[in-house]
Formats: sequence, structure tokens, C-alpha cells
Amino acid sequence: MFDLLIVGGGINGCAIARDAAGRGLSVRLVEKGDLASCTSSASTKLIHGGLRYLEQFEFRLVREALAEREVMLATAPHLVSPLTFVLPHEPQLRPAWMIRLGLFIYDHLAPRGRLAASHGVSLKATSFGAPLREGYAQGFAYADCWVDDARLVVANALSASDLGAIIGTRSSLVSAERRTDRWIARVETSQGSEEIEARAIVNAAGPYVSQVLHDALQVDSRKHVRLVKGSHLVTRRLYEGDHAYILQNPDRRVVFVIPYESEFTLIGSTDVPYEGAPGPVAISDAETDYLLAAVNRGFRRQVTRDDIVSSYAGLRPLFDDGSFEASVVTRDYAFDLDAEGAPALSIFGGKITTARRLSEHALETLEASFTRMGPSWTGMTPLAGGEGLDGELAPLLSQLRRERRFLPDPLALRLAKAYGERTFRVLGSAQSLEDLGEDFGCGLTRRELDYLIDEEWARTAEDVLWRRSKLGLHMTPSQRESVARAMERSPC
Repeated sequence: MFDLLIVGGGINGCAIARDAAGRGLSVRLVEKGDLASCTSSASTKLIHGGLRYLEQFEFRLVREALAEREVMLATAPHLVSPLTFVLPHEPQLRPAWMIRLGLFIYDHLAPRGRLAASHGVSLKATSFGAPLREGYAQGFAYADCWVDDARLVVANALSASDLGAIIGTRSSLVSAERRTDRWIARVETSQGSEEIEARAIVNAAGPYVSQVLHDALQVDSRKHVRLVKGSHLVTRRLYEGDHAYILQNPDRRVVFVIPYESEFTLIGSTDVPYEGAPGPVAISDAETDYLLAAVNRGFRRQVTRDDIVSSYAGLRPLFDDGSFEASVVTRDYAFDLDAEGAPALSIFGGKITTARRLSEHALETLEASFTRMGPSWTGMTPLAGGEGLDGELAPLLSQLRRERRFLPDPLALRLAKAYGERTFRVLGSAQSLEDLGEDFGCGLTRRELDYLIDEEWARTAEDVLWRRSKLGLHMTPSQRESVARAMERSPC
């Protein structure tokens, strides 16, 4: 029997699995698809406080998120890196004093060690203004962080697995029968039906949280999830430089324009109420027009549909706080603990930035059921791949250049940023490119593919090309097809 059965392999479920396993609890996690296959791979790829949430007076959420930036930079430097944002000033939307005040609060609401303070910038006298349309004179620059969202989920799952948690993908919770001291759950896997006993269940199913609560657990709740669709566009690179832009729209929402995968630009996100059943979603024509219009209002270069390389969309499972507008629904999280017998804890809302703190709060909520559970521990402990990096990626790159000189610099950088210290597990004893086996394109080799199958739960080409990596953006259709054939031939 397990202490915890966690339903959901997104960022919240995997963070809770890691935290719980490190506190001495036995953990089983089930995910009906792939890790990060829903919301957690469809984000804007940011670890940020959420500057616009200050307008909604979400001070606790912003403070917690700002503090987490420093934690993530220290514990996962291969996945999280500083990113400068430029905010062109449009006085008709927000006065300069309001933006300065917001940035001052943003700078001082939580301790800030690794990130620069905000400051004003001249858009006429600096390169920041080069891609922007005429009329912008002044702006503001501030720091937040970039993250590889899907790999952050996998890193949490790997850390949990290292600590003894059992991570099961392609495993669907069908039903659960509650007893006084345990749950008896029926799970469908690729090998058939399985019965799992657990002292408590954590429902971290994201968009499916209400469905799991009512259908599988048969528990009533007064709390509800509100689904909001967020969509993004990917274009060829629109400007030079490693900085991002945050563009204000007439509807008072903002759109991020972010350097992406070296050759591309990421544009997003929308906030569209979603009333259907949870499931896969795609960007609509109206959302595409909205994002293109936002960029074209701000940039000299006018972007059309022909410039779009890719797009993605996801459902954000926001806690329903009764707000009328989707863009002002809280990004905070809420718990629903049903302790009539064996406990069931359901997670509503949350964001990728605060998943670690959410996991601490979740386990505090379950403390009465696990009196021997250890204390919180994740704040200063590196995530999988961050071990030995001491908050810096540069020493690892230097080591790779010394010890694996056969690696081209772009490949060494990609591997280091994806796997951190575990790059050496990927490479094994290889001393030449030939030792890595077949190259499927863009540096993806047989050795890396085997590692992803054996150690990171990858089962399909989509898992590899769009979640464990973003190589699908760089590959040709024939290269992607060759990966798919290789995955079909691989024993999983």
C-alpha cells in the first residue's frame, strides 16, 4: 500500500510527488497521457511574478512567485535563465507613474539576488527600440525568467523517481473506492487493469480535476475549476537580441514576444473562456488575429499568417473565484480536502512558477494524516540535472568541451540546457559522434533517444520532439517521420 496516490503528471502532480517522496512517503503517480502533455507544456515558458497581477491586487501570489524565481535559478540553472523584458510605454493605456510604481513594487515585494532591478530605457537611443514602430520614445526594462516548462515537469518526476516514487504514464484512474483508512483505486495501463491501495489521494489532474473528483472519486465539492484557453504563435525570429517585449493592448491585456529556440519568436498568450469538456484544443482564427494584431501594433515589421511556423494551445485550470472576465480570474490556487474517511486532496488552479510552494502547502494540508512525514526540504535542493551545478551552467559547458571535445558547440549547449549534469548519462561512454549512433537530424541521436525511452518515460515521437525537446520545430517532416518510425520499433 502507498501513502499517496497522485493523479496527474503535470507540474503540480510531479512537484508534489518529489516533495512527498523526499519526506519519506511512498508515492505512486498516474498520468493518463504523457508527462506535461496538457497545460504544463502549453505555457508561455516563464518563471515570473506576474507584473499584471499587481493590478488585480494579487500581492500574496506575486510575492510568492517572485521569491520562487530565485529558488528556481539556484536549483535548476539548466532549465531556468534570466530574461530581460522591455515594456514600451503607451501613455493612453497606463500612465508612466503607474508603471514605475508597479515596477518598484515588483522589485521590492520579495528578496531579489540574481536578477537586475527595473529601469527606464530610451527606445530611440538604444537597440531596444529598433524593431518597434515609430512613436515609441520611452519604455521600461525589468527582469523575469525563462523556463523549459515540459522539461521542468520531467525534472520533478525524475527527482521523485530517484527518491523512490513510482511514476506511471499512460495510466488512467478509472474509479476509486473509499474505505476508512485507505482508497482502493482501479487504474488502466497499457498492460491492463491494476488495483492500487493508498492511504490518501491527491487529485492534481489540472483541467480534469473536477472530472476526477466527481466521476472517479465520487466526492462532492463546492470549489470549481474555470477553464481558460491560452494560445501561442511561433514565427521565424522577428528581431535581433536576447530580450523579450511585453506589449500592452487596448483591452488592457498584455502579449509577450519572446526569443524562442534561437531561430524563432514566441507570441502569446490569449485568455479565452472555454465551456467545453476538457481535452486537446487548438488556436482559433480569432486568437491568431488577436496575437498578430498585437505584434503589428507594436512592431515595424508586419507579421502575417505566412510567417507562422507553429502554434499551440492549452487549457488553464484556474480556480473559479467568480470573476466575470477570463483575464482577471485568479492565477492563485486553492485546495479542497475531503477527510470523511481516507483523505482526498484536490488542487484547483496554480501556475508553473509556484508549483514547488504549492507542493509544500499541499503536504502541510495532509500533515494530520502523515504524522511521521519529514519537514519541507525542496527550497535549496537541486532538481534532477541541477546537481553539482551550484546555480551556474557555464562550468558544465566547460567540462563538456574538455571531456567530450567531439561535441559541436550547439549540440553541447542543447544537451546541457536540457539535461544539466545528467548530460553525461545521455552520452554514456561515447568518445565520438559515431559512438552516439544514428543521427535523426538536428543532433538527436540513437543514444539520446534510448535515454529518453529508458529514463524519461518517452513513448512516442511527440513525447520526444515537442516535450522532452523542441526539436520538432527544427526538423524537416521526413526527419520527424524517421523519429516516429524509430519510436515504433523501440521496445517500451
